[in-house]
Amino acid sequence: MQKRRLAVIGAGQFGKNHCRVIHDSERAELAAVVDTIPARAAEIANPYGARALTDFRDAIGLVDAAVIAVPTTAHETVACALLENGVDVLVEKPIAPRLDAAERMIAAADSRGRILQVGHLERFNPAVVELERRAALPLFFEVHRLNLFSPRSLDVDVVLDLMIHDVDIVLALTAADPVEVRAAGISILSEKVDIANVRLQFPNGCVANLTASRVSTERVRKLRLFQPNQYLSLDYTRQALSVFSVGDGRQIGFEQAQVAQAEPLKLQLDAFLDAVATRTPPKTSGRAARQTLGVALSILDKIKEHSEVVSHTLMAGWKPR
Repeated sequence: MQKRRLAVIGAGQFGKNHCRVIHDSERAELAAVVDTIPARAAEIANPYGARALTDFRDAIGLVDAAVIAVPTTAHETVACALLENGVDVLVEKPIAPRLDAAERMIAAADSRGRILQVGHLERFNPAVVELERRAALPLFFEVHRLNLFSPRSLDVDVVLDLMIHDVDIVLALTAADPVEVRAAGISILSEKVDIANVRLQFPNGCVANLTASRVSTERVRKLRLFQPNQYLSLDYTRQALSVFSVGDGRQIGFEQAQVAQAEPLKLQLDAFLDAVATRTPPKTSGRAARQTLGVALSILDKIKEHSEVVSHTLMAGWKPR
């Protein structure tokens, strides 16, 4: 089987992990590692026998596909250049910081018949895959994603950093855009929003409550879904799905779903390689990611509205008792 030659653009923590899974894959070869800091590129590339480059353009012609793990603000520049030169791309989430940038990336992929997959990694979590199989008519979601503070990803708000994973999953399970968005958020340790609480309402009445924080004292990754006669509880970290069902005589049945645990990053790479081989759109396609980004940006707009109300209250002369 011919191995696909891949480059990883960006040798930060995400990039390092991508390099590892590519190297371990029987279907791919890590051909190049690119980072603007030469020593960092060499540090990651050398143990794998890959080329260390400082300009991503130098990888064009050397690789069949690339993983982009640079800051979100640089996604469009790097992805469009690669796509327009015939390189298939897996870009980390969010697809871009703005909708117009996402649309240009999608157009670049379409114009050259290239694969554009976006790294919404939780969609490849085996427990989420099982949840997708069992979700029939979601009517209510309760989602919590809490993280300890880290200087990583401070170029985006917590909505685009953490909550976007859950927004993506809720959109996939409801197969609809929300008709109402309510949100509040505050900045604590960075200049961006660090804590956010969101309520999404969908055309069929389904409601999703989502909370995300990157200044928590504990790490929590949980989703609860309620649908007629059933409650499903998902633990992302443990890759566990518990199912409670109401049967005849209103008896409550419990099932611990059978989930074959695996590393989502490896499953995501396999899905990308499948898309490259078959030339079929991946489930986390550019268009799906653009939809998710649109909702995430709507959430940020609502948070901004809320913060302006709070600022007005403070400026009006509020004083603690």
